[in-house]
Amino acid sequence: MPFALCPLPNAHTRTSNIELTDVERAEFVSMARSRALPAALALRARIVLACEGADKASTEVATRLAIDRNTVHKWRARYARDRIAELYDGLRPGRPRTVHDERVAELIYKTLHTKPADGSTHWSTRELAGETGISKSTVARYLKVFQLKPHRVESFKLSTDPLFVEKRRDVVGLYLSPPENALVLCVDEKRQCQALERTQPMLPLGLGYVEGVAHDYVRHGITTLFAALNVLNGAILAERKPRHRHQEFLSFLRSIDKAVPPELEVHCGVDNDASTKRPKVKAWVADGPRWYTHFIPT
Repeated sequence: MPFALCPLPNAHTRTSNIELTDVERAEFVSMARSRALPAALALRARIVLACEGADKASTEVATRLAIDRNTVHKWRARYARDRIAELYDGLRPGRPRTVHDERVAELIYKTLHTKPADGSTHWSTRELAGETGISKSTVARYLKVFQLKPHRVESFKLSTDPLFVEKRRDVVGLYLSPPENALVLCVDEKRQCQALERTQPMLPLGLGYVEGVAHDYVRHGITTLFAALNVLNGAILAERKPRHRHQEFLSFLRSIDKAVPPELEVHCGVDNDASTKRPKVKAWVADGPRWYTHFIPT
């Protein structure tokens, strides 16, 4: 009895047809364009989108996406069988966990709520490993997973200014939306700057060696630096003064007034230093019709 001949599969054999709903199509478009998802998952989403329709062959899709035809066939078949859940990587075999949840919870609790018995300010990975019986590398890995950094401390300051919200809105609003025909300046001072002079001339930068500065210097006392930052272009107007009083601050404001074109208003963001609130300074600002001061919160 003659055997029936079956055609061998070729590059143009069509496989599973993909039909997407509007909701599925929108989800796959979002996955394909995402930069947060793994690249492999985004590629699978592009494969499914490219395979949509009854007349799409795997070879055609593979050529379009510049990938292997077997990859296209694999993921279109998986999606046709189990839909989107099959596109995600499942659990892969490997060595079972040696640190169970109870020991991890103990590690996290000890890190957050206790201190070392020797009086140290924070736990180290070696000390945590000795206390919990977990290896140092595993402790470091769990601290990284849970974003715990016992060796770091950040300082903070809570403002007691009763007008904190109003002042913050005023200054931030000034920077984000400055008035028309106005110059916005951020004015501040740095007191007690050391006036140092190097004992030897500076050696210039050259081929094969960096700029050289003598390690020793001569002290010439201290000075105060007043500076006004132009928020628009980053230009700085600065002056050095021998002392830090309201007289020097007022002199600096007069220098700003001379430097700014007369047709512009001047809006200054200043801190709450005592020299900025003296009666003579307030009177000078009030007499100038184009001057406005904006105090940051204390």
